[in-house]
Amino acid sequence: MATVKTTYLGDLRTENIHLQSGSKIVTDAPCDNRGKGEAFSPTDLLATALGNCIMTIMGIKAMDNGIDLAGTEIEITKIMASDPRRVAEVVMEFTFPKKGYSEEEKRLIESVAGISPVPLSVHPDLKQTIKFNW
Repeated sequence: MATVKTTYLGDLRTENIHLQSGSKIVTDAPCDNRGKGEAFSPTDLLATALGNCIMTIMGIKAMDNGIDLAGTEIEITKIMASDPRRVAEVVMEFTFPKKGYSEEEKRLIESVAGISPVPLSVHPDLKQTIKFNW
């Protein structure tokens, strides 16, 4: 069974429906690529998926070890390259709430950052920079 149904709305915009939940995401081409930049671009979603997948895997590790990561934030920066136009680097800066994490807890959480499905699925030329602010 399909996961997502996408409809092209015209003007470089799509509507995507997650078939299991009915949730919708609209994409728009970025301003620097003939779009309006009024919604996530497909490359924004790639960068977002990368950061969110890492956060999810860290959340699973935290749950399994009784560590509370609620309130953790990620600033995700997408860096584009040209010739060919592609995402060259995604910088993900994680800022954890001040909850007095031990060095062992920090090590456990950081140890799973690069081994989640999205980081392992993208092309190896995509530079993935991960920063941790404890």
